[in-house]
Amino acid sequence: MANSASFTAGLEDVVAGTSAICFIDGVEGRLVYCGYDIHDLAEQATFEEVVYLLWHGELPTSEQLVALKNKLFANAALPSEIIQLMKALPKQALPMEMLRTAVSALSMYDPDGDQNEPEVNRRRALRLVARIPTIVAAAHRIRQGLEPIAPRFDLNLASNFLYMFSGTVPNDLHSHAFDIALILHADHELNASTFSARVTAATLSDMYSAITSAIGTLKGPLHGGANEQVMKMLIEIGGIDSAEKWITDALASKRKIMGFGHRVYRTEDPRATHLRGMSKQIGEQVGQPEWYAMSQVIETIVKQQKKLNPNVDFYSASMYHAMGIPTDLFTPIFACSRVSGWTAHVLEQYANNRIIRPRAEYTGPTRRSFVPINQRHD
Repeated sequence: MANSASFTAGLEDVVAGTSAICFIDGVEGRLVYCGYDIHDLAEQATFEEVVYLLWHGELPTSEQLVALKNKLFANAALPSEIIQLMKALPKQALPMEMLRTAVSALSMYDPDGDQNEPEVNRRRALRLVARIPTIVAAAHRIRQGLEPIAPRFDLNLASNFLYMFSGTVPNDLHSHAFDIALILHADHELNASTFSARVTAATLSDMYSAITSAIGTLKGPLHGGANEQVMKMLIEIGGIDSAEKWITDALASKRKIMGFGHRVYRTEDPRATHLRGMSKQIGEQVGQPEWYAMSQVIETIVKQQKKLNPNVDFYSASMYHAMGIPTDLFTPIFACSRVSGWTAHVLEQYANNRIIRPRAEYTGPTRRSFVPINQRHD
């Protein structure tokens, strides 16, 4: 070793900092936001309450929740320049590419300029949580050659996104299911995208740069893009009659099955518990029960043969698909939720900052003699 630091591939189980935002017990399968179990939050809270909780460490009072909603509504619309920028992007641009570009550009239209005080950054966090769903919905409309739909001020974040996406106010089940999905995806400790955001923030770069870093990290198929791969698998299988043979053959050929296993959890991902039920309900409501049925077959066989449990990506795929959401919007929708956690972590990083600068285990030569260019040979 060239230095005394120890090496762990992928930083697995390496503690890289302290945080009071999110706790994961991988052995018991628990996910906790600021002390509150994810099951309690998914069953009793709204996404807006969770946003407040992640930012402040406490659940809001009624008055505080109303104030937060009003501020989110007031900041949900995009500057016209951002809409024009998105329209000018190549038609083949992916939604995640449009999101990454639009969020980066938002910094140039921030009314607080280059200030970096805590209250200024709280306002930026609020604008980002309010506007990222608007950007994602607008990206979907623009690529279809349609005009973006302005947000409505009488809908919560979940319903507003579905309305801006489709032009129709969602029914209660879709709105409730999407709200739960936003809660479940809101934060997950030092996952790859959150770590990226904190590394960027630790240099005292601005919040938009930190969130752009996070979006770029989330774009990878091993992070935010996993549920896209799950849906592609279900579409490839084609139907319930083919599911058992397909998954058995795939496992026999050592094909990687997306949506199973997790770096941290040693039991079922608690988020999958809720998404399983919502996938079933929505599939039945819209007359597409086959996606859930196929997923059940796959889950059973993978558990039997590989001893792996489904993670958050597995059932979110069939749920979103049954709601009519295109596969390449799954990851941008992840960002609509996770921006609440990203901004919470950036605020926490700013509040007690130390630049994040790990070491690498050097594996190359350490002493070589320089050879003049006229003496070098192949």
